Amino acid sequence: MMDANDVRPVGVFDSGVGGLSVLRCMREELPNEDFLYVADSGYAPYGDKLAEYIEKRAFTITQFLIKEGAKAIVVACNTATAVAIAKLRSAFDIPIIGMEPGVKPAIAATQCKVVGIMATTETLKSEKFRLLVNRFCNDCTIVTQACPGLVEQVERFDLEGKKTCELLKRYVGELLEKGVDIIVLGCTHYPFLSGIIQKIAGNGVKVIDTGVAVAREVRRRLEAAGILDDRLKVGMERFWTSGDLNNVQIIIRQLWKGDAIVRPLPQGQMIVN
Repeated sequence: MMDANDVRPVGVFDSGVGGLSVLRCMREELPNEDFLYVADSGYAPYGDKLAEYIEKRAFTITQFLIKEGAKAIVVACNTATAVAIAKLRSAFDIPIIGMEPGVKPAIAATQCKVVGIMATTETLKSEKFRLLVNRFCNDCTIVTQACPGLVEQVERFDLEGKKTCELLKRYVGELLEKGVDIIVLGCTHYPFLSGIIQKIAGNGVKVIDTGVAVAREVRRRLEAAGILDDRLKVGMERFWTSGDLNNVQIIIRQLWKGDAIVRPLPQGQMIVN
């Protein structure tokens, strides 16, 4: 166990820019920590890829972040968490924190006992997701909604365009037809669309994003390992991407609302063997 004031950064990655929604929550929860963020946009979306493909990307990026000095890894992607986090934890001896759709808080909050979950196809068909639902569903009905196309719209920074709105009306509408009063955002890209989702769903439906809960879990894990950076200074962020550098930098600056400098992920980290 390390002493407190561990100045090493926390590594974070997602299939693209969606994980910035989690990074935003972590920045608020952990203002002193430095963060490394990889947007694997060149390989996005993960949600329609084979499990083996996702695992290889997860391992490649985790190795890169550790090489850059990361003391912990946050898998800010529901699909990569569902597919790869167990193997990552077996392979690397540092804290690795993943995403988990907010099924438990949703079930606690629902009045009609019907909960909707919006997620990628790969997340919804994963064994981890099935076990999660079975653990908490009890007397509730869980209605799942795969949302192909939404990740790509966020990656294009098309948050309010015609196609985005049409997709959301279809996906949210199908959940509403089944009587849900809670909608869980089961992908880190979706919080950037939460305003439109809430508008379509109406005031009688609660929309749940799990970013805040994940940020608190990251703090807990860092404290438990004795590697929290509690120096009285403002933390910094560094960004990399496997996608088009100029395009991703523009989008990250818009979503992060800061003057972010994005570096290209080294060529050796961009190959799926």
